[in-house]
Amino acid sequence: MRVLVTGGGGFLGQTIVRQLVARGDSVRSLSRGDYPALKALGVKCVTGDIADRAVVIGAAKGCDAVFHVAAKAGVWGRYDDYHRANVIGTENVIAACLSESVPKLIHTSSPSVVFGGRDEAGIDESAPYPSRYLAHYPQTKAMAERTVLAANGSVTATGTRLATVALRPHLIWGPGDNHLIPRLIERSRQGKLRRVGSGANLVDTVYVENAADAHLQAADKLELNSAVAGRAFFISNGEPLPLWDLIDRMLACAGEPPVTKSISATAAYWIGGAMECAYTLLNRTDEPPMTRFVARQLATSHWFQLDAAREAFGYEPRVSVEEGLVRLREWLSDPK
Repeated sequence: MRVLVTGGGGFLGQTIVRQLVARGDSVRSLSRGDYPALKALGVKCVTGDIADRAVVIGAAKGCDAVFHVAAKAGVWGRYDDYHRANVIGTENVIAACLSESVPKLIHTSSPSVVFGGRDEAGIDESAPYPSRYLAHYPQTKAMAERTVLAANGSVTATGTRLATVALRPHLIWGPGDNHLIPRLIERSRQGKLRRVGSGANLVDTVYVENAADAHLQAADKLELNSAVAGRAFFISNGEPLPLWDLIDRMLACAGEPPVTKSISATAAYWIGGAMECAYTLLNRTDEPPMTRFVARQLATSHWFQLDAAREAFGYEPRVSVEEGLVRLREWLSDPK
């Protein structure tokens, strides 16, 4: 295939790009920065803003599929910034697919689009969107996901129809991670990590290669009126573990001690709310040490049924958590 990957320079994006290149696809990347590692793979790199429709349309020209991975992540910031990247950016990707008659759109969503602050224990894709969100990221990602799924079957410029799918990978990690693992290590070294709640909450994660596998597998099966088209799918390793035990094991890969200090879930939630108010009043754009969304995420269970992904496109995680931790330790000891 001739493929465009938005956010191809990011953690998941680069993994998807490498897998596509390895199997012989012709890959183009749209990112805001410059990524020599992608150019070394023979990837055509387009530099631009996902919120610029003309740039996105130009990048999608001649493609057979678009993997829309680019997004503004995080738990704090201006709503307009999240909306611009996650909602307008996604609308631009859909417009590009329709304008350039791209038949397939694979959208990277998030399980947080259905997170309303309570335990998610073994839920499947029938879980509804909540009536309110505790952060701009899940709110705008839900808006984007709905837009992508609604676009399934839309008529393109040449009269063909667009097939879309949304994947919801949960807590992506592994070698090359520039977000989750570095944040844990930094906070551990600063002495700022606290167990929130009882510590018994079970959480699914997904190793980065497994998340990328799911994207390629879904793309290969994505056709209009297929079992994939117009649907959202949870993606994880299928190995729910006590969150804080897993965090301790990840920290151990970097030679960091386990987290021993703790705070109740209720206290963390109210502290998070107070910090959000203070940061808003002070017009601060840096992330507070705690927010209501983070407090709820750290204290509740999040694990998901994978039956739908298995049945629709044959997803099966090939790298276990155990093997992933071995690879993570090796990378942290020699990140080159």
